[in-house]
Formats: sequence, C-alpha cells, structure tokens
Amino acid sequence: MSFSFSELDFMKPELGAEYTGQGTHFAVFSAHAEQIELCLFSPDGKDEVARMPLPKREGDIWSGYIAGVKPGTVYGYRAHGPYDPKAGHRFNPNKLLLDPYAKQVLGDIKWNDALYGYTIGHEAEDLSFDERDSAPFMIKGIVQDPDFDWDGDQAIRRPWTDTIIYEAHLRGMTMTFPGIPDELRGTFLGMCSDPIIDHLTKLGVSAVELLPIQYFPNDRYLEEKSLTNYWGYQTLGFFAPQPRYLSSSRITEIKTMVRKFHAAGIEVIMDVVYNHTAEGGERGPTLSFRGLDNASYYILSPDDPRHTFDTTGTGNTLNVAHPMVMRMVLDSLRYWVSTMHIDGFRFDLASTLGRQDLEFDRQGIFFSAIRQDPILAGVKLIAEPWDVGQGGYQVGGFPHPFREWNDKFRDDVRRFWKGDGGVVSDIAARLTGSSLQFNHSDRAATSSVNLLSAHDGFTLMDTVSFNDKHNEANGEENRDGHSDNHSDNMGAEGATEDEGIIQARARRRRNMMATLLLSQGVPMIVAGDEVGNSQDGNNNAYCQDNEIGWVDWSGLDDPFLTFCQKMVALRKAHPELRQERFLTGEAGEDGRVDSAWLKPDGQPMDEAAWNDQELRVVGVYIEQATNTAGTDATPGVYMLLNAGGDCDVTLPEANGINGWKRILDTGYDTPFKPFSPDDGALTLYRESVMVFAPVEKS
Repeated sequence: MSFSFSELDFMKPELGAEYTGQGTHFAVFSAHAEQIELCLFSPDGKDEVARMPLPKREGDIWSGYIAGVKPGTVYGYRAHGPYDPKAGHRFNPNKLLLDPYAKQVLGDIKWNDALYGYTIGHEAEDLSFDERDSAPFMIKGIVQDPDFDWDGDQAIRRPWTDTIIYEAHLRGMTMTFPGIPDELRGTFLGMCSDPIIDHLTKLGVSAVELLPIQYFPNDRYLEEKSLTNYWGYQTLGFFAPQPRYLSSSRITEIKTMVRKFHAAGIEVIMDVVYNHTAEGGERGPTLSFRGLDNASYYILSPDDPRHTFDTTGTGNTLNVAHPMVMRMVLDSLRYWVSTMHIDGFRFDLASTLGRQDLEFDRQGIFFSAIRQDPILAGVKLIAEPWDVGQGGYQVGGFPHPFREWNDKFRDDVRRFWKGDGGVVSDIAARLTGSSLQFNHSDRAATSSVNLLSAHDGFTLMDTVSFNDKHNEANGEENRDGHSDNHSDNMGAEGATEDEGIIQARARRRRNMMATLLLSQGVPMIVAGDEVGNSQDGNNNAYCQDNEIGWVDWSGLDDPFLTFCQKMVALRKAHPELRQERFLTGEAGEDGRVDSAWLKPDGQPMDEAAWNDQELRVVGVYIEQATNTAGTDATPGVYMLLNAGGDCDVTLPEANGINGWKRILDTGYDTPFKPFSPDDGALTLYRESVMVFAPVEKS
C-alpha cells in the first residue's frame, strides 16, 4: 500500500495523530528542526513501510494529512536539524522518535546502543554522532479512534471536606489480592475488579490515587541489574496509558476502570510526572523530546547548553515555561479529564513546574494557566511541594486550588507517637490543619494532604517494626532511600514472635491511624497500611516488582482493618473533624470558641505547658469553625492524645450538653465500644487516643 499526503491538507488545531473518520492528520512541534519525517510501520512495528517529510509548517507546527490512514496504524518521527550539542541541539534523523502526543504505544523499548544520538564509548562522548537506525529497538505510536460509550458516566467532583484518598500502585494492589482472575492481575481491569472495589467501599475511601499509569519505559541500568522500573516515575508518553497494565491491546480498558470506580462513588486521581522525562541527562538516549527539539523541551544549563539543568535528580528538567511545552502539559491534562474522565492529579516534584528563570514562583505561568482553564480548574489538584533544586522545598507555598502533600504531618505524628520530647505543640498544629503553613492567601483548611506513609518510605507497619532501612535488594548497598524515618522497632528489628511487641505495635498503629483521621485536612491512606503490609524494611521499593513491592493481603482478617473502617466512619459522622475553614480558637460573636487546648486536668494549656519538653499528652475541644458563615453553635468533640504513661484526666464543661460519652479509646482491644465515663477524673491509659462526643440535654 502506498501513502501520500493530501494536497488538500488543512491545519487542525490538535497536535498528535488525529483520526478524522476518513484519514489521519499528523502534527508535531519543533522550533529548531529543518525537516520532520513521518514514518509508518507494519502492524507489528518491525518494518518501516513509508517515510515522508511532513509537507506543511506553520509557525513551529509541522503537519500533514493522509487519507485512508485508520486507527491501528503504527508510526513515529525522524527529525532533521543541527547536531550541535554545545549549542543544545541534538537532531539525529537516524533515531526514530515517539510522538509526544501518541495516545497509545506499541511494545516496549529494547535497550541497545543504537538508541543514543551519540556513539557510546566514543572519545568525544556525547559530542559524537551515531549513524545506526534505532527503529528496530524503539517503541512506536498507534493511531487511535477516540470513540467510547461512557454510558452516562460523569465526574463525581466530591468536596475536599468529604475526601479520603487511597494511594495505590495498580500492579502492587492487584497481584496477590484474593479473588482476582489471574489474567487480570496487574491490569486496569484487575484494579476495578469486584474484590478490589468491594474492599475500597467497605474501607470507606472516596478516591484512589494511582501511581504513574502513563507510559514509562524500564530503565536500562535497572534491567542490567535484573530489576524493574516498578513505580513508573520516568514518563515518556504523557497521553498514552502504560501498555503493561493492559490485558489486551485496547486502551479502552482504562476507561472501563474509571467508569466502574465512578459507579462505586470513587474518584480516580492520577499521579503524573511532568517535571522530567525518561530520556535522562545529556548522555541519555534519544527517544522523543531530545530528538525533536532538545533546546525547547528541556531546561539547559545557562552556562553550557550542552548540559541539562537538573532540579529533579533524574538528569533532566522539562521546560514547562516554554509556551509549547506548557501547551503539551495542559493538553495532556485536558485529555485525561475530557477523554478518560480522570477526576484529578497529583503532581510529582511539583516545585519544578513552578520554576521560572530557575526560581520557584507561586504566581508562575503553570499555576495561572491551570487556574484559568475551564476544564482543569474544577478537578482535584495535588502538589508534591518540593524538588531537589535550590529553594525547592515549598510546603505551604502553592496557590489555591492546589492541595499539598504535608510531610511535616507524617514526621510529627511519627515523632509524637514514638515518644520524642517537645512535640506536643507540633502535633497540635497537625491536628488543626497545619495553619502556619497553609492558613494564608484565603486557602482552605483542606489544603494539607495528611499522610502517615506513602509509596516512598516505610509503610505504616515498617514504621513500627524497623529502626533502620533495609534496601539491600535494590542493589545499591543500602545507600539509597532516606535514613531518617522517625521509626521505632519497639524492641525487635523486623518480624517477631514476641506477643508483647506485637500488641504494642498494633496499638501504635491504631494511634497513628486515629490521629490521621481525626485531623483537619485531607487524609491519605496508603494501600496495604490498613492490613499491616510490610516491605521488610525497604523504604525505597521503586525497583521491586515482586513480593517486596506488592501489597501482602494476608492481613485482611486482622482486627486493624476493622479499626480503619470504623475510624473512617467516625470521621464521616463528625463534620467538625473535616472543616473547610481554619479553626481560630478565638471567641466568635456569640461568645463561643471553635477550639480549645487543654491539659489533662481540664485546665487551658499555658505557655509553660506548651514548652514542657516532658509533656506527652494533650487534649483539644473542637466544634464548627467560628468563621464559617451560617452555622449553628453545635457541640463538638473532645480528643485526648497520650504518648506517655497512664494519667488521670478531667473532662471540660461545654454549653448545651449533659456530659460526654466516650466513642473511641485505642487503649482497649474494643476501641469503639461506647460508654460514659464516671464523674470526675478518669484514666487515660498509656499510648492511647480517647475521643468524646457530647450527650445533649433533653
């Protein structure tokens, strides 16, 4: 079959390969190329059957239309232009390039030296030029038909106050979960299988946040060590789903997954990586962006454009400040929302996206562009508020409507419950939404995404089981991963048969989970924490696509799962625990206060108490925020957190109630058994959380 561009070519606004019903329009951006060739391949991607220069250039968009080219057609690009690495240009037409807008990819990269624009081992290093054809080893794009019957599916758009996030790795979640058909394990269809959805709905979470599901290759250096890019933070295709998560060749499987989650009332949030790509630094392979226009797509060193400027620790930084790169990112986000019905995004190393002239700017063009976009402004946006560059730690520095991962919450909760001194004021701040970081610029009290653990670091079980990281399986002699985990093995490093240690660990996990779900902000639970999943002390399982990285579901019958389910239900039953406005502690017009901090004897916390390095217990009374318009003065809850020994406590008096009923006590094996305390003092047992609800006057 012969192919040729139509003389009636027209300029479509879309980039990528757009099927029109009668043919396909191809368009790609490059500001510095001299010619772009479209290459068409046999259905298996092995044979190049046509190579044609794109006939039209308007501005920096190269395009062409071919009648008769249908969905399923396999294609790639070759770019001609200057090969001048010292000036930042690395064009090499011998290298087949993936379309940045490809909606599906064929196969996976087969690592070979031919994939590099320079000759590996040459004395000139990356200044040399490699003439080998990379097509036999390279993935290709596949033209798509966008039609799909959504059967009335609509976005959920749940308020942040009602949101409970569940972070999960799609493959790790499904590889050993009981009841999933073997052929669906590790796939989109396995993730939305009935056993998984039943588990999530019973747990009570409202959103799943999936680790990267956009196309990412396996890293060459990991393959050489017989390891795998498991987490997926090396994106190469921002529009294409990861093919290894498909059980067939149909990308509609991801749409099926989203539709089934929505039917269960669960939102789907994607973890996305727009800060860098899988091409690495200047000595990395030429797979897409580098070959199409290295000087536009990447931030290069201002002192020597031969080198990339790296704020991500991966070798390169995507130049989001460039208008066409910004467009690509926004087009990608809009595609996942409009075409795939995704409900929100968590942005990896988001500080990089806010860099202009290499400095972080919370009023930068990326944030402004998202906020004014009618499609993106209404979805959930979550920032990982740091990168590895200078000035990259920006917790609390992002603009509305972004929410932010709060590592201060994680660290302070761990420190408090392992008994560190002088942490009472810190834990108080975390319970009330970390206002020092987030209560500015009219931001909401839901700005902090609170977490006990995440994919990166110790699991909750490992936090109470290991003093030190154990990452030997990663092949880096245990040098990788964080060393300061604020963890405590409680008497034995790793698994133990000591019943006393087992019970102590169970209680501490209850206390930490209770703290998470009693705190203002948006809680995030990590897949497996609710069933005691352990990674055997590995706190950087990015390359462990095996039993280390997969969730161990043997704890499905453990009482801790029931505890987590009931804690989620308790949070949902008490709106004062999940408010939109920050608590002030100040008296409102009616004389009431929305929060008050108390010592165990029921007296207000004073400066001496806040500064007491030995104090391990604190109480707080919370009701509806006084700065929330149109709310009635209803009684709230009283919470006590004790990281020390047994102590007597006195309950406060509150208007409009006839005493208190205890609704949570983690010091008991039946922590939710309700009962009313005796008059006067009562005992708050060591390392426990108690919560009281009011008994209203009749």
